Amino acid sequence: LGELTASHVTPDSVQLEWSVPEGTLDSFTVQYKDAQGQPQVVPVDGGSRTVTVRGLSPSRRYKFNLYGVWGRKRLGPVSTDAVTEEEPPSEEPPSEEPPSEEPPSEEPPSEEPPSEEPPPQPHLGELTASHVTSESVQLEWSVPEGTLDSFTVQYKDAQGQPQVVPVDGGSRTVTVRGLSPSRRYKFNLYGVWGRKRLGPVSTDAVTEEPPSEEPPSEEPPSEEPPSEEPPSEEPPSEPRLGELTASHVTSESVQLEWSVPEGTLDSFTVQYKDAQGQPQVVPVDGGSRTVTVP
Repeated sequence: LGELTASHVTPDSVQLEWSVPEGTLDSFTVQYKDAQGQPQVVPVDGGSRTVTVRGLSPSRRYKFNLYGVWGRKRLGPVSTDAVTEEEPPSEEPPSEEPPSEEPPSEEPPSEEPPSEEPPPQPHLGELTASHVTSESVQLEWSVPEGTLDSFTVQYKDAQGQPQVVPVDGGSRTVTVRGLSPSRRYKFNLYGVWGRKRLGPVSTDAVTEEPPSEEPPSEEPPSEEPPSEEPPSEEPPSEPRLGELTASHVTSESVQLEWSVPEGTLDSFTVQYKDAQGQPQVVPVDGGSRTVTVP
C-alpha cells in the first residue's frame, strides 16, 4: 500500500485516495470511529483507489485506517487524519445578496428557492421498548415530521461489543434478537436523512429471566394421558457449547474448533479484536465445528 491522503473535505464527508505501487489487491477496507466513538467500516473493491466517506460530523478530527486484502492476508494499515469543515452558516449569504441588487429584479426568482429547497429536516420521536423476552426486545419509534431514508439501532452485547441493526426508512419497529437474559441494554436509534445522521434517541430495557422448566414437570403427575404431549410441544432442550480450542496456528491465522455436546444451534459467531483494537466478527453456520480466522 502507498500513502493515504485526504482531500475534498466538507462538513460531513472526506474523500480518501491511495496508491498501490506494486502488485494488486483483492479489496480494501477503511476503518474509522464516528462522532459517538463507534467503529465504522467502509468496504472498497480492489480496483478502486479512492472512496468518499460520508455521514461525518462537522469540525471534528477523524483518523482513517486503510487495509488491503490480498488472498487470506490483510496488509496495512496506512493512516491519515482529516478535520471536517465547519457547518456553513444557515442563510446568511442569501440575505446579503438582495441589498446588492435591485429588489424588484429579484422578486420573480424569489419564488424559485422554496421550490428547490429540500423538505424541512425530519426529527425522531420517542423510542420505546416492548415485547421484552429473555433474548429479544421489540423497539418502536415515530417520525413526527418529514421522512427518513433509513435507521440504525446501536447497542452493546453481553460481551460489550458494539452491534448495529440496520432498518429501512419505512419501518417504525424492529425486533433485536440474540440478547442475553436478565440483562440491561441501552439502545440508540439514529435516522439517516440524505447525508445527515439524526439522533440518537435512546431507551433502556432489561431482558427477562430465562424461562424455567418447572411448570411442565408439574403437569404430568396431574393427568397421565396428556403427559406424553408436553414433550412433543416443548422446544428441544437448550443446547450448550463445549470447549473452544485453537490449533494450526500460523503467523497470520488460527484454526478454532469446538463441540456442541447437547442439542443443535442455528449458527455461531466468533468475535475478537484485531491488532488495531477494532472488533471483528466471523459468522459460522450452525453445522460447522471449526473455522479458520485468517
